[in-house]
Amino acid sequence: MTPDDSDTIDREALAILNRVFGYASFRGLQHSIVAHVAAGGDALVLMPTGGGKSLCYQIPALIRDGVGVVVSPLIALMQDQVDALRELGVRAAFLNSSLGAREAATVERAVAAGELDLLYVAPERLLTPRCLELLDGAKIALFAIDEAHCVSQWGHDFRPEYLQLAVLHERWPRVPRVALTATADALTRREIVAKLALESAREFVSSFDRPNIRYRIVEKVDPKRQLLDFVAGSHAGQAGIVYCASRAKVDEIAQWLSAQGIPALPYHAGLDNATRSAHQARFLREDGLVMVATIAFGMGIDKPDVRFVAHLDMPRSVEGYYQETGRAGRDGEPAEAWMAYGLADVVQQRRLIDLSEADEAYKRVSSAKLDAMLGLAETIDCRRVRLLAYFGEASGPCGNCDNCLEPPEPWDATEPARKLLSCIYRVRQASGFGFGAQHIIAVLRGQASERVRQHGHDALSTFGIGADLSETEWRAVLRQLIAQGLVAVDHARHQVLVLTDASRALLRGERTLQMRRPKADVGRRAGRGARRARGDSAAAGAQAPAGGAADAAVEALFERLREWRRTTATARGVPPYVIFHDATLRGIAERRPASLEELAAVGGVGEKKLDAYGAELIGLIGSAGP
Repeated sequence: MTPDDSDTIDREALAILNRVFGYASFRGLQHSIVAHVAAGGDALVLMPTGGGKSLCYQIPALIRDGVGVVVSPLIALMQDQVDALRELGVRAAFLNSSLGAREAATVERAVAAGELDLLYVAPERLLTPRCLELLDGAKIALFAIDEAHCVSQWGHDFRPEYLQLAVLHERWPRVPRVALTATADALTRREIVAKLALESAREFVSSFDRPNIRYRIVEKVDPKRQLLDFVAGSHAGQAGIVYCASRAKVDEIAQWLSAQGIPALPYHAGLDNATRSAHQARFLREDGLVMVATIAFGMGIDKPDVRFVAHLDMPRSVEGYYQETGRAGRDGEPAEAWMAYGLADVVQQRRLIDLSEADEAYKRVSSAKLDAMLGLAETIDCRRVRLLAYFGEASGPCGNCDNCLEPPEPWDATEPARKLLSCIYRVRQASGFGFGAQHIIAVLRGQASERVRQHGHDALSTFGIGADLSETEWRAVLRQLIAQGLVAVDHARHQVLVLTDASRALLRGERTLQMRRPKADVGRRAGRGARRARGDSAAAGAQAPAGGAADAAVEALFERLREWRRTTATARGVPPYVIFHDATLRGIAERRPASLEELAAVGGVGEKKLDAYGAELIGLIGSAGP
C-alpha cells in the first residue's frame, strides 16, 4: 500500500465515521485497526466491552469492495444488530436458524447480487456447504470473527464450531480477517492465533480498563437482603443483570425481587426457547428491567444502558467476571459491578473442579483461574489494579472501587489460622473422622451444642480458644485458608474439612497469613455504601458549573427525549437504544440544538438519523421551553 492509498483510506474512514455513525473522531486504537484491516491486513483485536469493537470491522467493510461477513454466535441478538445498522443506512442482513426458508433465500439472493454491506452469520450456518458455496460466488470484503475467545477450550464460552473457522483462511486466503474479543488472557490469545491461523495477524491490545465501572465485593451475610439494598439503594428504576450459579436460584431470586417491587425476569437454559427469547427481547427493549440469569445470558449483549451487574455467586475465573461485569455501562456512563462472596462460594468452586471428569491438565488450569479469582475477591489493594494485572496491564489505584473508597483494615490472621488448623486436627484425632465448617467453628467459639457434647469435643484443648472472634470472622479465616490451599474440603464425606501438606508450614510458624479484617456489619454497610454512591453522583452533579436549576432543566429534557425515544422505538419495532443511545440523548439535552446543523454536531447523530428524526427533535426541544 502506497502513502497515497493510506491517505485515501484515512479520509474515507473518517468520512464514514462522521456521516454514517455521527462521531467526529476515532477512539483509542480504532483508527489504526480500521486502516490496517481496510488495507487488507489480518488483525487480532482485544478491546473492552463498550470500547467500540464493531466499528473496527464495520467501517473497513464499508470501505472495501464486497460484503463484510461477521461470524457471531449470538443468534438472538443478530436482529437487533442488523436493525441498528439499517437505522444508520447500512445495507445489512443476517443468516441463522431463526429465518424461514423464504427469508433465508431473500438474503442469499442479496448476497449473490452484491446488495449487502454486512452479513451476520452464525458459525454453524457459515460452515454448511450451502453457505460456503454462496460465499464462493460473492465478492467478500472481509471476515470478522466476533467473540473470538469462544475458540478456547479452557474458556468459559467455548463453542466447538469455532475450531473449524480456520477454513476461512484456507478457502479465501486473500480476504482479510479480523478476530475480536473483549476478554482473553495470554493463554487464550495463543489459542486464538493458533486455531484461527492468525500467525501473521497484527495484534491490537487496548487497555482493559473500564474506568466508568465501580467494583464492589462484599462478604455474604444475608445475600438477598444485601442485593435488595444494592439495587433499591442506588439503582432503583435502572436496568441491570444479576448472575446466579444455578437455575433454581435464578428462579428464586427473580421471583423474590419481583415480590419486592423490582421488575425482574429469569433467564437460563432450563426455560424453553420462546420464554428465553421473550425475556431477552423485553430486557433489550424496555427500560428499568432486571434480568436474573445464569451465564447462559449475556455474551454480546448490546444494551448500552445496563447500569449494574451483580453476582450472587462467585464466577469461576477472572475472564468470566470481567466479561460479565463488562455488560454494565457500555455507553460510558457510570455503572457498578457488585458481588456478594462467602465461604460457600470457595467450597463450591473447589468442589466443581475436584469432581470434574476433565483431565488433570484442565483441572490445573481451572484451579489457577479460580486462584486468580479468589485473589481478586480477597485482595486488600485496589480491585482494578489486580483485575488489570491479570491481563498483563500495569496500573495505579483507581479511586473507584470499594477498596480505594473504603480501605479495608489489614489483619495478621496467622494466630487465628493456626488455632483453626489445630482445631480441625484435634477434632479429627478425637473422633477418628472429620467435621464441616459449622461444627469446627462451634468448637472454636466454645459453643457446647448437643452435637459438640455428643462427640466429646467440648473437652478438647481447642474448645473455646476462639471465643474472641465472631462466626463471620472465623468463616472469613477459613475461606482464606481454603482459597490458599491450606485447608481442603473432602466432598465425598459431606464437606468435611481436612488439612493439606501446606498446612504444616503455618502450624510450625514458618509462614504467616495476611488478610482483610472481616466486617461483621457488612449487610448494613452494603446499604449505606449503595446510598453513598448515589449521594456521590448527586454531589458531583451539584458542583457542575451550570447550577441546580440548569441541571434540573437538562434532566427534564433528557426524560422527555427518553419518552420520545420509547414511543419511536415501539412504533418501529426496535429496542430504544437502536434509535439513540442515552449518551446521545444526554448530549442533546445539554446542548439544546436549535437547528439541524447544531444537532448534527452531537455525537451519535449521523446523516440518516438526522434526516429521519432531526426536525422532530428540534420541534420537541423548542416546545420544552428554556
